[in-house]
Amino acid sequence: MKLTEQQINYFNTFGYLYIPEMFTQDEIGWITAEFEITIQEFGGGKNHDGTQRTMFGGPIEHRPRLCTLLDDDRIKGLIGGVIGEDFNYAGGDGNYYAGDTGWHPDGSWGRLFSIKVAFYLDPLTRDTGCLRIIPGSQNPSHFVRAHKIDPNNSEALFSVPSKDFPTSIALESMPGDVVIFNHDTYHASFGGGPRRRMFTMNCTRHCTSKEDLDTLHQYLSVHSAGGYNIDTGAGMYFPTMVDTADESRQKHLQQIGDIHDVMFPQFARKTQ
Repeated sequence: MKLTEQQINYFNTFGYLYIPEMFTQDEIGWITAEFEITIQEFGGGKNHDGTQRTMFGGPIEHRPRLCTLLDDDRIKGLIGGVIGEDFNYAGGDGNYYAGDTGWHPDGSWGRLFSIKVAFYLDPLTRDTGCLRIIPGSQNPSHFVRAHKIDPNNSEALFSVPSKDFPTSIALESMPGDVVIFNHDTYHASFGGGPRRRMFTMNCTRHCTSKEDLDTLHQYLSVHSAGGYNIDTGAGMYFPTMVDTADESRQKHLQQIGDIHDVMFPQFARKTQ
């Protein structure tokens, strides 16, 4: 998959890109089945009672077939099209969601530094928990950021329910659709049930400048296994992701893996 100039312009302007039917129904079938096994065995899914979110790290990293999503040319083309073909894979989270999330960005880097690819495994509408976006809110000059407006206070500020925050949109989706968005983009979910299945892949740009390397250290201090005080046994990533990596995948693991080992030597990759 190669993004068009128009798609890249759209992403850079509005902070997200929605790709319907990226995966066929057969493909999303095995992806969903593998996710269910993973969240049940590794992610605490057996204890989910619908009262709160169940979340676990590295959702594609525990089973060999899910690891191959990082090798998929469509996924690599999507990510590479917005942050460069030499992007860094930076983990992700798998979820049984419960209830609303409220409006939030996943970062405030002030520039395009990191992105999230989101897979929604259930049909979702505006009334049943689909992703909502405030287009353009990744930009530091956007009115939400420039005027320090909290969209969650929309009712008090504007007599408008926060789910209907002005200029926001609801991205209704079906399994097989994929959304990629800038971590700085404000997003939310409202009205969903107690067991919405969703997982993500996080990626950063490959860093060469001091500014980017400093930002990557800040990013990993929070968004990493070590940042969550988790010993994966393989440093930044869970072992299956590393053990099944070929040379092509390894280039997306190397930089963050190396830096993570230095930042969190107590969790560094074990040498044979």
